Amino acid sequence: MGDMSQHQIELARHALGLPNRRKQSYRNHFVTGPGAPDYDAWAAMVADGFAKEYRATVLSGGDPVFILTPKGATAALERGERLDPEDFPKQVAHG
Repeated sequence: MGDMSQHQIELARHALGLPNRRKQSYRNHFVTGPGAPDYDAWAAMVADGFAKEYRATVLSGGDPVFILTPKGATAALERGERLDPEDFPKQVAHG
């Protein structure tokens, strides 16, 4: 398991709805499928324990849905940001 690349951090931040004025995440999902530009980065995050992949459904347009793990979400935070306690009840703010 390695660290997240800068590109993976950017994808994770997008999945969390960061940055925003509240400095708090408000979602945790990213939809992408095989052949799409971001799919391989998400697959690597799954392999490294930073995300989980859920099967494609009609609601996701036929593509898998990726959800960050607490480890992945925390790694994407910048100083002064925090995770929504509703999505991550046991996580703390970053710095």
